[in-house]
Amino acid sequence: MLDERDRKILDLMQANAEMAVNDVADAVALSASACSRRIARLREEGYIARSVAVLDRRKVGLPTTVFVIVRTGKHEAGWLDEFHAAVSTIPEIVEVHRLTGNFDYILKLVLPNVEHYDVIYRQLVRRVELFDMSAYISMETVKLATGVPTHYVE
Repeated sequence: MLDERDRKILDLMQANAEMAVNDVADAVALSASACSRRIARLREEGYIARSVAVLDRRKVGLPTTVFVIVRTGKHEAGWLDEFHAAVSTIPEIVEVHRLTGNFDYILKLVLPNVEHYDVIYRQLVRRVELFDMSAYISMETVKLATGVPTHYVE
């Protein structure tokens, strides 16, 4: 069970995982040692899966976002394994979600430019048979959150 201090620690760490323990402790009204123990427990219990650096995509040359909707006529285990392996080995594909409804998957790609989509398209279709792929270029990121709400944790 998590209490309000744990939730606040999780919120603070999602916003800035490099925040000094003393600053986190001050924000949640704990001593630094008590706060440090809580953070360690949250890691051990899996609430904090890992800490990462969020890169500035423009500075690293990947300003373009393309979403790709995939439909397939195949759903057997062998095809699924091939598809999972293919998308896992292409670093520009940063998210893959299996969907309900008329489409099977949505992929999020980060690219240096729109033209580079063809390079990724060719890599993917060389590795796995697809029924249909449709690409949608993101014109603007309206919201981008890396954190998740913590008020659902009991």
